[in-house]
Amino acid sequence: MKIAVIGGGSTYTPELVEGLLARAARLGLDELALMDIDPERLSIVGHFAQRMVEHAGGGFRVTLTEDRAAALDGATFVTTQFRVGGQQARHQDELLGLRHDLIGQETTGIGGMAKALRTLPVIFDICRDMERLCPDAWLVNFTNPSGLITEAILNFARWDKAVGLCNVPIDMKMVIAKALDAPEGDIDMDVVGVNHLGWVRKVAVRGVDVTPRLLQFLASAEGPKNIPDIDFAPELIRALGAVPLYYDRYYYNTEKVLAQLKSKPRTRAQEVMDVEAKLLRRYMDPKQTTKPEELNQRGGAYYSKIAIDVIDALRNDLGLAHAVNVRNQGAIPGIPAEYVVETMCTIGKGGAVPRTTWELDESMLAMLLAAKAYERLTIKAARDRSRDAAFKAMFTNMLGPTADKTKEVLDDLLAVNRLEYK
Repeated sequence: MKIAVIGGGSTYTPELVEGLLARAARLGLDELALMDIDPERLSIVGHFAQRMVEHAGGGFRVTLTEDRAAALDGATFVTTQFRVGGQQARHQDELLGLRHDLIGQETTGIGGMAKALRTLPVIFDICRDMERLCPDAWLVNFTNPSGLITEAILNFARWDKAVGLCNVPIDMKMVIAKALDAPEGDIDMDVVGVNHLGWVRKVAVRGVDVTPRLLQFLASAEGPKNIPDIDFAPELIRALGAVPLYYDRYYYNTEKVLAQLKSKPRTRAQEVMDVEAKLLRRYMDPKQTTKPEELNQRGGAYYSKIAIDVIDALRNDLGLAHAVNVRNQGAIPGIPAEYVVETMCTIGKGGAVPRTTWELDESMLAMLLAAKAYERLTIKAARDRSRDAAFKAMFTNMLGPTADKTKEVLDDLLAVNRLEYK
């Protein structure tokens, strides 16, 4: 069995390798093919990955290539974890937003739109290559903006064997475990929404529904103080009857978050570049044979747990419960069945099937419909190189400019990213 990693030079890769080492025999893994267009990073990360496997007696080989076709050929699973333009492009995305008094974050707002427009042509190429080289493979996407990219894979490239992953739901589970003072393993929760815009609707501890108690605590004066990742007004939590995921702050607390971003001396991309430089130095050390602790500072923690859990569930028909990005299939009434949402699914050989149907109140549904309209317009803009579609996508984005300011912002985005749309 072969797993191909597109973006194998990512500093996340050793975390993936660590997860595979624990389950290689169970998966029947023979080859991990790391592919990247950056030869220097591929060499540093790839040779470290090879040392990790050799040190652990992993029983599978790690191959390195700059040739995407070679990596994909014969793969059973393909994971995507690449960043077109690298962290420097992310830095420009953040600055783009700030120049126009807008959120420039890498997955939401106009920063997320810029990243999507750079990424989508590559994703479409990967899907076309998979049709020739590994037509039965599962595509497990971790490339951001994960929900939008998975929408493109499933509904525009029409690659049906695909799921999109994000670490936010598992991070949120840990936050809620802390709020309830309960072991994480005892908690079951239902997430509903789209990637980076969703809510926790139900929480159970050892099978007992504790949602009312959790909501009461988080809507109290003390709740948000003790749990800084859920820094939403008590009135909001009471009105929603749900716990917003922490990315929802960009939508619910926009002015506050924008002020925080403006006050920072450096962008998040610049911070991550420093962390990555330290990680790459560690990876270059020939004595380093295990994942360094510094990787936890990189963000996106628990990637390996999510990715390997999902691959294992698909491979071995485990019936795993996990929040992933899949077609709606009736999980959220009011959202078309084919649109991609993020919700709790049961994952096995047949794919990921939403396990719960949630009726959302009008405010939540309105936000999700706007988010999906923005995503699909952005995909059409990239597919058709359409300026009109990009224009509509930008002002439809809930964190974008108003229509009368969109031309100025769009011109800036296209110029910075050297995109030519008609």
